[in-house]
Amino acid sequence: MLPAKSRTNATVGRFDWLTVAFLLGAVLLCYYLVPLLALALSQPPGVVIQRLTRPAVVSAATTSLTASVTSATIASLFGLPLAYWLARVDGRVKTIVTAVVVLPLVLPPIVSGMVLLTVVGPNTFIGGLAAANGLQLTRSVAGIVLAQTFVASPFVVVTAKAAFESVDRSLEYASQSLGKSRLTTFRRVTLPLAWPGILAGITLAFARAIGEFGATIMLAYYPRTMPVQIWVSFTTLGLENAFPVAVILVGIAVATLVVLNVLGTNPLE
Repeated sequence: MLPAKSRTNATVGRFDWLTVAFLLGAVLLCYYLVPLLALALSQPPGVVIQRLTRPAVVSAATTSLTASVTSATIASLFGLPLAYWLARVDGRVKTIVTAVVVLPLVLPPIVSGMVLLTVVGPNTFIGGLAAANGLQLTRSVAGIVLAQTFVASPFVVVTAKAAFESVDRSLEYASQSLGKSRLTTFRRVTLPLAWPGILAGITLAFARAIGEFGATIMLAYYPRTMPVQIWVSFTTLGLENAFPVAVILVGIAVATLVVLNVLGTNPLE
């Protein structure tokens, strides 16, 4: 048994290390929060609201929302089946496919845009075929959707995969032992239990899509999305003219965190 003085010294030592850890972490927290507060306080609310009504800002917001909803829908339509398959198979193939899914997350967005241009660019077979049939895959909303889907869809797959894996397999076995098909079991057992995690993944994909810049500007400088509009306003008119759109994107980011915490399945925790 340790003497009382030794136990006290040990407790003080642990407390000191915890305090040092907090102080070091607080520096990083300040690095996160101070720029956001500076952005929020840099312009009077009335000025920001007035600039939000400018046609260029309204057009960029409309384009971003339309394209982001579409890309999140496409990511869900194709990503959820892939996530379910990954959650129910094992082996090296699963590892390889998961690596392919995660690849767009680690690629620089500009490189993602270059990769897409080699497939759907105006001088490629697919791009030329689509253009011949009246569908432009670059410099169009379709190009924005393609770029956003490429960079945002992994969030749906990865998060939904974790949600499917968290479902107790014995419940699925019990359903199938009662004569229910795999599809019925998925619809009535797996999907309802995994739904909060799936919705969290779709929310993350939407937030990532609406903030996408690098790949989007490679495929579609026009019509402008909100990130592209920020870049144009900053380079042509100065930083203060880029604030209104930036405020919108910060608001969407905060709303995303609120949604994830309300769902109780924040994959960032």
